[in-house]
Amino acid sequence: MTWMGDDSYKIRNFRSHIDQKKGQFKEVQNNLSSAILSRKTLTRAIKHSERAQVIIQKVAKDTQSQLEIHISDIVSTALETIFDNPYKFKIEFVIKRNKTECELVFEKDGETINPLNGTGGGVVDTASFALRIALWTLQTPKSRNTIILDEPFKWLSKDLIPRASLLLKELSQKLNIQFIIVTHIEGLSEEADKVFNVKLKEGISHVN
Repeated sequence: MTWMGDDSYKIRNFRSHIDQKKGQFKEVQNNLSSAILSRKTLTRAIKHSERAQVIIQKVAKDTQSQLEIHISDIVSTALETIFDNPYKFKIEFVIKRNKTECELVFEKDGETINPLNGTGGGVVDTASFALRIALWTLQTPKSRNTIILDEPFKWLSKDLIPRASLLLKELSQKLNIQFIIVTHIEGLSEEADKVFNVKLKEGISHVN
């Protein structure tokens, strides 16, 4: 009788152990199913992410191309208006340090030239002015259509100043921009709608 009792206890204990293992096995199965489902979800997410990345890269490339054309056209037009044998202005997008960077260069006779090292100050002056206008046209929403310029075209030779004045007039009319210019260059105000002469007397500015 004692032996049968011990055997019955062992059987119950064994069944309890089996039930415990079954529970653990079921839990493992559930975890495995969840892991498989998560893996499928992650796989789909990765594929969607890769497709989105391709789309983003294409949009970025198209945007860069449009920016290049828009800005280059405005700057090159400004250079052509002022100079008889002008440089062509180009924007080059390059990958550096895993980032897209923008390089500004001039081109003449098929040769690429660094603006700060291979051109005169008047060319750089004109290009920097035109860049400012080009960037203003790209603003969304745009700021007020009034641009204040302090001593623009100061490195431009005197014989080209009338052309710069004409450029300001044409841009003002075409883009509906009001230019307020502070300058000591008399010829730059030839095409201005209004001119105010400011003279300093005894430390006080007098406007005529």
